[in-house]
Amino acid sequence: MNQTLAKPRSKRRTASKEQRQVQLIKATIRSIAKNGLSVTTMATVAKEAQLSQGIINLHFQSKERLLEETLLYVVDEYRCAWRKALESSGDSAVEKLVSMLNVDFDKRICQRNKLAVWFAFWGESRSRLTYRKIYAEREKEYKQVLNGLCREICSQGQSDVSASHIATGLVSMHVGLWLDLLLAPAEMNLEQARSISHSYLAVVFPDQFPGILRV
Repeated sequence: MNQTLAKPRSKRRTASKEQRQVQLIKATIRSIAKNGLSVTTMATVAKEAQLSQGIINLHFQSKERLLEETLLYVVDEYRCAWRKALESSGDSAVEKLVSMLNVDFDKRICQRNKLAVWFAFWGESRSRLTYRKIYAEREKEYKQVLNGLCREICSQGQSDVSASHIATGLVSMHVGLWLDLLLAPAEMNLEQARSISHSYLAVVFPDQFPGILRV
C-alpha cells in the first residue's frame, strides 16, 4: 500500500510566539522606514513580513499595540547595548564613557531603518503620552549614568564646563549626528560621527583623553 509521506512543516508555521513577534516588529521597523509612522498600517506590515494581517492581530490585537511594542523593542535593544558596553569596558570612568558613547555609532544599533523609527516616534511623542512614558522611563537611567561618569571625570581634572552641561551636550550632539546619518548618508558615516564625538570629549576633557579617542 502506498503511503503519502508527510510534508515537513514550514518554518514559517512553526515559529515560536516570540520569534513571530520579533519578525513582525522587524517588519514594522521596515514599514516605518519606508512609509513613515502615520502611513504604516497592518497591511503594510503584513506585506513586509509576508504574512497575513490575521497573524498580526493574533499577536498584537491592534496597530497601536504593535507600534508600542516596536518602540519598546528598539529602545530596549539600545539600553541593553549600552549596559553591556559598560560591563565589558575597563574600570575607569574614561573607558566606560567612551564605550557607552560608542554604542551610538555601532552598526548594530545605528542602522538607517532604526534611526528612522527613533525620529518617527520622537515626532509623535509630543501628542502620545504612551510614547513619552516609554522614552522617559528608559532615558532616566541613561542620563543618570552619563551624568555620573561626567562628574567622576570632572573630579579628576580641570574643566570649565559643568558635568551636567557636558552630558547634555553629548546627548544633543549625538541626536544631531544620528539625524545627519539618516538624512545625509553620503556626507556622514559612522566613523566620522564617532570621531566628532571623540573630538568633543577631547575638548571638554583635554587632560583625561590623551590618545584613547583616536578612531
